[in-house]
Parts: sequence; structure tokens; C-alpha cells
Amino acid sequence: MEKVVIGTEGATLDGAELIRAGAGAVLSAEAREAVSAGRRAVEARLRDKRPIYGINTGFGRLAATVVGPEDLSRLQRNLLLSHACGTGRALPRDVTRVVSYLRASSLARGFSGISPETMDALMAFLNGPLVPVVPCQGSLGASGDLAPLAHLCLPLLGEGVCSYEDGSTIGGTEALRVLGIEPVELGPKEGLALINGTPVMTAVAACALADARRVADAADCAAALSLEALLGTRAALDPDLIGLRPHPGAVESASNIRLLTDGSEIVCSHAGCPRVQDAYSIRCTPQVHGASRDAFAYVRRVLETEAASVTDNPLMTSDGAFVSGGNFHGQPVALAADHLGLAAAELGSISERRTERLLNPDLSGLPAFLATTPGLDSGFMIAQYTSAALVSENKVLVHPASADSIPVSGSQEDHVSMGTTAARQAAEIVGNVRRVVATELVCAAQAHEYLSRGSRGRGTEMVWRLVRSAVPPLEGDRQFAGDIDKLERLIEADGFGGILTQLREGGRL
Repeated sequence: MEKVVIGTEGATLDGAELIRAGAGAVLSAEAREAVSAGRRAVEARLRDKRPIYGINTGFGRLAATVVGPEDLSRLQRNLLLSHACGTGRALPRDVTRVVSYLRASSLARGFSGISPETMDALMAFLNGPLVPVVPCQGSLGASGDLAPLAHLCLPLLGEGVCSYEDGSTIGGTEALRVLGIEPVELGPKEGLALINGTPVMTAVAACALADARRVADAADCAAALSLEALLGTRAALDPDLIGLRPHPGAVESASNIRLLTDGSEIVCSHAGCPRVQDAYSIRCTPQVHGASRDAFAYVRRVLETEAASVTDNPLMTSDGAFVSGGNFHGQPVALAADHLGLAAAELGSISERRTERLLNPDLSGLPAFLATTPGLDSGFMIAQYTSAALVSENKVLVHPASADSIPVSGSQEDHVSMGTTAARQAAEIVGNVRRVVATELVCAAQAHEYLSRGSRGRGTEMVWRLVRSAVPPLEGDRQFAGDIDKLERLIEADGFGGILTQLREGGRL
């Protein structure tokens, strides 16, 4: 796998995806020189013997406390030790790798005052087999992600805990031995540069966004398969109709579903039926899915900007001075992450309604719950219960975390973003929605087992075959959780997005 180059322009979401997938990283020569220049600026400011926040003062409410030159290294070490008080389960390893990439990319721009030696140690962890264990809770999202970032960087000092891919853990001192590097002795400003900023919330939100975009493609595929199974019409997908209200996401989803159902004999088989229009969960799919897609586009713009930014404090300006500001405040990411969660939840909400229509014999004309022998068999009855439970749980999780704030540090830090909470909630919502859409795909594929109205569309045939490659048709009740697990993995692997890409390259919109 190619290596991601960390230069002086900041991180990219494409780079984050590669790092998440296991790619290594390399620091460019320009970035190394920028880091060195930034470090020289810190040392020059120290010679002025003036108080500069975070370099020779305390932190937060203690900013007015000047620290003597003999204690500056200890000050930075103490900062990491004292701030590593997060809690909760560990961030997933792939997400933690993205956090490290974002932190390294921000520091590599040269405005933070990190030393080349500390940067090299950070890169060694990013490229090694060990990932720091980072508790997911404890960040307020202003002054950045202090607690989780302190856990991320403790191993640089020979402290903290790291994990291997198999889940086994070792301490920070042993981790340094494995990597063959010495413990870092932090200089002035370095501890603060390491832990002040927004890479945790940005990484969690970026990974959730990538997952949500794959779920959106799977949702379009599920909707197309359900449309055929429920004998729906393609009329509401008409490009002229959609063009009268041309939101980009709606145009994309309508195009996807048209392409998926193109050539369907099933759709043509009931052209003369008396039903005038379909239920909203079928007819309004482009508008609902499309609104979520438009929201994802907004979130991507925010996260692209944030990934390329420098978010610690204080930061070096063009004249070499270090100025205190608020780049660490996570409000832009917090609002975007809350919107991401809401947009993803709506994909699950409408998907669950389509599943209900597939399972309800009064609405589908199919066997109750798609059971082989209804009554003796329950079919997918309880699979829909689980979907309904997840959709309702998402209604709780979409409460905007960014609407909250709580003052800390003696009210010096009196407004916070809760951006990391927003990102974590969004990630949980996306995971729930993936399960809901996977359930619809399993049910829609089973519904097609009862149809005898000709061939599926070119695209829906590919979707049905992909589902059937993982899950066989029902021959009586069985444990369905494993079936839905397999579909979730297909969504995670972007199998359904791959179908849409193949159709676009070889078909017509």
C-alpha cells in the first residue's frame, strides 16, 4: 500500500482513509524544515524571557503563573501526565491511527513549535505495529481534545498503554523498545502542542462520514430492490420531475435508483395496475436519501478544512511571534457532526419503513414476514423489531451535543463545543443505520424469492446476487443475526457502492 506524504499543507480526508486502511506515512523534506523553523522560533522567544502562554506559564486558569527555565521540560511532561484522565472504552484502532495522522499533519505545518525529535517519535508510532490505547470519553471539545490526546501521546514518554492488532496490550516503555526509539524529553511548548487541538473529534467524524457515505449507497441499492419487490413505479424518479427541485443529493439518489432498476421486467409487469402512487417510503426516497447526501457533502467540506488546519494554541505567526487564539475550539466540527448524525439517522428511519412494508402482508401482498410457512415460522418478524429499536435509539442519539456547554478551568474556559461527543454519537448512529439497511437488504432479497414477474433490473440483479453471495434464501426459520452481520460487512467493504460505480461506468443515467 502506498505511503501518505505528510507535507506542509495539512491532512486530507483521502489521506485519512488510506491511513485508516493501514497505510504508512512519510514526512516530506519541506515539512521537516518547517518543523525545525518552528522549533527555532520557540527557542528565540525563550531568550526574550517574557511570559508566553504554554511555553513558560501554567495552563488554563493558571496561565498567569510563570514557570522558571529549570522546570520547563517538567512542565510539559506534567501536562501530559495530569491530562491523561479519559475514560470509557478505547477508540477503535483504525480511528486512533487517523487521530495520529491528523495530529502529525497539523504539527508538520511548522506553526506549533514541536521539535523534529518529537515529530520523528510520533511518526514511528504511526508507522509501527502498536497503537496507543485512547479512552473515547473525556473531551469537552474546546482547548481541543485534551484528555484523549494526552493518552495518545503518553507512550512517547514511555508511559501509557499501547495495543497490537490482536488486542494484546503493553506499556509505553515496552512499546518504545519494540519500536527501537528512546523516550522523548519534551521541550518548552511541546506537550501543549501535542494535546491541544481537534484531531480526535475530526478523526471520529471523518471515519463516521466515510462509513455513512457507504451506507447511503447501500440504502439506494436497498430501496431499488424493495421498489421492485413491492411492485412500485419508477415514475417518481423521472429526471424531469426531479429537475424541478434539483437538490444535488436528490438528483444523485434518483439517478442511482433509475440506473439500478433500468431494464426491470418486474416494474413493467404491473404498468396497468390501478395504484396511482406509492407510499412515501418508496416514492420520496430520492428526496430523503438525497437530503442526507447533501448533508454529508456539507460535513465533508467542514472536515476537509479542519483536517488541513492548525488547531493548537498558541500558534506562531508570520513574524515568529506566538499568539494565543481559539483555533482549538471544536464548534465547526461539533455542528457538522451533529448534522451528520441526524442525516444518517434519516436513512435508517425510511429504510425501516420499507422493511415494514416488505414484511406486512397487508401492504406487500407477500407471505407474512416473508416466512416460508407463516405461523409455524416467524420469518423476519423480529429482525424488523431490532431495526425499529435502533431507529428509536437514534432518535435519542440525535440530540445535538453542540447545544450544550459547561464552564471549566475556573471559568477561564467558559464555553465548550462538545464536538467529540457529537462525533461519537454520529459514529454510533451510523453503525445503527448500517444494521437497519442491512436488514432491509436481507428482507428485500427474500421478497424477490416470491416474485414471478420476469427479470430484475440490471442493477437490482447485481444487488440481489451480492446479497445471495453471503446469505441463502429461507427454507424455514434460522438464526438471522449472522445473516445481517454478513450484510453489514458487505456495506462496510463498499460492495454496494462498487455496484453503483460499475453501473455508472458501463450504463446510463
